[in-house]
Amino acid sequence: MEWRDEGIILGTRRHGETSVILETMTRAHGRHLGLVRGGRSRRQQPVLQPGNRVDLVWHARLDEHLGTFQVEALEMNAARLMDSAAAIHGLQLAAAHLRLLPERDAHEGLYETLGIILSHLDDIDAAGELMARFELFVLDELGFGLDLSQCAATGGRTDLVYVSPKSGRAVSRDAGAPWHERMLALPAFLHGGVGLRADPAALADAFRLTGFFLARHVYEPRGMEEPGARAGFLVALRRHHASRAVDAGNNAA
Repeated sequence: MEWRDEGIILGTRRHGETSVILETMTRAHGRHLGLVRGGRSRRQQPVLQPGNRVDLVWHARLDEHLGTFQVEALEMNAARLMDSAAAIHGLQLAAAHLRLLPERDAHEGLYETLGIILSHLDDIDAAGELMARFELFVLDELGFGLDLSQCAATGGRTDLVYVSPKSGRAVSRDAGAPWHERMLALPAFLHGGVGLRADPAALADAFRLTGFFLARHVYEPRGMEEPGARAGFLVALRRHHASRAVDAGNNAA
């Protein structure tokens, strides 16, 4: 068995004295593991870092075997990302989300989205918005997608400001007003089309929304804790926004 594909490295673990088991998210073969012989060598180590985009050739005698990877670098992102705590946590969080999916199941849309996130992880404002959208995408790929397109009560498509915690469907301002204390906030940037940006409050609402449904549908049924990288990423976002607010105040003064 053999195939060739493009992949983004999610992580490695040692195997024996000189090799590693490489975990990648590939375009056509999903999240896939394979042995890299000599992966701990000085030549290979810089290539096999999380976040790098690589060309992969996978060999195995049978499809169900672990198999071996031959790896060539296409895009060396790791060094750029290592300078930012938010980028490190963001990459770890994206990998943790992808591990919720079955190994070797193809999810080309998630692969493409991961690539977009990687290119923006050192821009923390863009990274926050992209990660919130990525979490919605993961929920959808797991079969727990939210319907944010129209009001669950009226069918209307305007002034959608809530999400029902029961149904995961959007609710308009007027329809949800009697139960607003029970509703989850729906930030406009998640459903309002291209070009809408998120302020810190909208980002906090977005991650509260996705976190609620990840806990209900994924973490709790599987007996899992929320990944620590998620908390780390959100802390990095808050620190960034707090620092920016201080700078704005100093400039105004």
